[in-house]
Amino acid sequence: MRSLRKSFQIIRSNLGAYLVLNAVVYGAFLIGIGVALLFPELTAQQLTDLQDDGTTDLVVSLLSNVWLFALVIFAVNTLTVGVLSILLPSMIVPFAGIAIFAYRAFDIGMTLAPTDDAVALTLIPHALTLLIEFQAYVLLTLGAYLLGRCWLRPDVVDARDRRQGYLRGLQQFGRLSLPALLLFVVGAIYEAFSLVYLVPLLFGA
Repeated sequence: MRSLRKSFQIIRSNLGAYLVLNAVVYGAFLIGIGVALLFPELTAQQLTDLQDDGTTDLVVSLLSNVWLFALVIFAVNTLTVGVLSILLPSMIVPFAGIAIFAYRAFDIGMTLAPTDDAVALTLIPHALTLLIEFQAYVLLTLGAYLLGRCWLRPDVVDARDRRQGYLRGLQQFGRLSLPALLLFVVGAIYEAFSLVYLVPLLFGA
């Protein structure tokens, strides 16, 4: 609990940046939806790509085991997106993870755009998944922002030099990753159960 209190203290101390990043992440997602609604052929192409690269088949195969499905979702969210798309790029180029995830949010919006009745119906329970998981990503992008700021302006955290500022930025990222991980756990479990049990009910299965 003490670690979580420190995480929330960081958020309160950087509330302006936190709100801006919320606007960037959710805004990019909504723009993606808007573009897909204007150009539905783009979404159709993305869905075809997901089928061609085996992603769709993998998801279908996991529907028979809800807990394994949740574990895979958690792994993708934390490792593929959280570490590879947000943390590592930001450790090399300041703020890079923010830009990369903003594009990912735009891409997710295009993929999930309600271009037909079936997708629109699926989005009803899935909206909560997006809210939970995107909030976790916002926390990680806030960590990426603080890492970049501490790295470029070590004086803001009373660091002697950029090396020390970089390390303190990583420490802040680590503290923000704790509530993000909790959200990823909740989001993965809810997403798996909603897709396995709730969505079929909506379609009368």
